[in-house]
Order: sequence, then structure tokens, then C-alpha cells
Amino acid sequence: MTPSRGAGRWAPWLYLAPALVLLGGLLVHPICQLGLISFLEYTQAQVSGGEPTSFQGLGNYTTLFADEQFWQVLLATVLFAAACVVATLAVGCALAVLLTRVRALPRLALMLAALGAWATPAVTGSTVWLLLFDPDFGPVNRLLGLGDHSWTYGRFSAFFLVLLEVVWCSFPFVMVTVYAGIRAVPSEVLEAAALDGASQWRIWRSVLAPMLRPILAIVTIQSVIWDFKVFTQIYVMTGGGGIAGQNLVLNVYAYQRAFSSSEYSLGSAIGVVMLLILLAVTLVYLRLLRRQGEEW
Repeated sequence: MTPSRGAGRWAPWLYLAPALVLLGGLLVHPICQLGLISFLEYTQAQVSGGEPTSFQGLGNYTTLFADEQFWQVLLATVLFAAACVVATLAVGCALAVLLTRVRALPRLALMLAALGAWATPAVTGSTVWLLLFDPDFGPVNRLLGLGDHSWTYGRFSAFFLVLLEVVWCSFPFVMVTVYAGIRAVPSEVLEAAALDGASQWRIWRSVLAPMLRPILAIVTIQSVIWDFKVFTQIYVMTGGGGIAGQNLVLNVYAYQRAFSSSEYSLGSAIGVVMLLILLAVTLVYLRLLRRQGEEW
């Protein structure tokens, strides 16, 4: 018996229903609570029950947007996340191509090393990188002849150090995913491009990248989400945001406002703003990819 067109239309949603119910329970309720608190006056006085909770409307957002530090932190977060995404994609894609060029044993060694970096907890990885770049005992300063130079003292050097750690723990996901996509590309296509005299860069730009567009979209969106909401690396490696907050990003800024200052409603408002920014970036990126796909 042939299923009706309506049943076929709903079949994918039926298969996805268990996962959607689970994700809904884990994500929808916390997001709703986050949004609700952002519209309330919710400080330590309300948490302890000393004062009643009152509805503030957009008051918390007005206060937040009037804060000059918020805009400075937002700009720093966007620039830092963009640098991390570009560096992670560049390193991951380059190593993915390298994996297709080396023999089995070096490929296995690189895979194991990358997966080891990927599996390392963020706190552990951040601590190890701090030890490597320690001004007194770190081997990096000795190798570079920098003496007792402190990488975490300056704003840009601290951001650069955190960027290295973020790329180190993030590139394995890009490398493994892109490598799997490259292996799925028919070898005849790559051989034809090589016979036509195309360089490796030309093959990547004109052959592999267009065919890997869906995979590149996934790793880019994941990288944007991960790098935009970096918390652990910044908090551990800069001591909670650097000297006078010079290395603050939105996630650490929200943590400070919510828990250090007990302004939970303002911290929630920052979380809502971050969520909306990530949704907007994801939708715009997917729209651009779809438009490019139609042009191709």
C-alpha cells in the first residue's frame, strides 16, 4: 500500500520527534526562564526573599544598552570570535587536506594528537597553556628569548594567547569533519583537476570548497557559536577578564554582572542579547549559503 503524500510529508518530523522533545525539555525551559528574569528586577534581595520581585519591562535592556562598557565588550567579543573562527577554519581545513596527502602512520599519529587536544577539558588545556607561556618557568619564553615577558599582562597578547588555546582545542572538529567530506569526493574529480594543471589551492577553492559547502556551513556555524560564547579560556587564562577588565568577553561580562555584582536580571539580559546575536548570524549565514547555492 503506497503511503499518502501527507503521511510522507510528516514522516521526517515523526522520526525527529524524540530528539525534539528531549531538546525542548533541555533548552526551551531554560531559555524561557532566562528571558523572564531579564524582564524582572532580580538581585540578591529578591533571591533571598528580602524584597518582592517586580516587573521592569525593558528597563534592564535600557540600562544595559546605556552602559558604555557593554558596547566595548561586545565589540571585543565580535572581533575575538571572528579571529578564532577564521584561524580555526584555516588550520582545520589545511590539516584535513594534509591528511589526504600523507601515509597511514603519520595520518594516524596526527589524528590521535588532534583528538587528544579535542578531548582535553577546557580548564586543563587553559592551565597547560598558561604554564607553557609562564614568564618565569615557561619554555616558550626561553625558546623565543623573551626573558620574563608576561603574555597575560597586555590586552592584545592576552587575547592572542587565548586565541591559540581556543584554536588548539577547536581545530580537530573542523579537521575530522572536513577530512570525512574530502574522502567522500570522487577521486576522479580531483584527478581530472590535477591533470588540467590546477594547483592544490586552486583545487581546494574551485573543486573541494563548493562540493563541501554543506559541511563547511556546519563547522562554521558551530565555530561561531563556540567562539562567541567562550568563557572558560578567558576566565582561567586572564584571571577573570584581565587587568581592569581589558580582556572581557560577553560571557565573562554576564557572569560578573550576575554573580559578582548579584545583578541576575542584567546578566540574563546579556544572555538574551547573545542568543539573539547568534540566531541572527546563523540565519544570515544560512541565507547567504542558500543564495550562493542557487547561483551555482
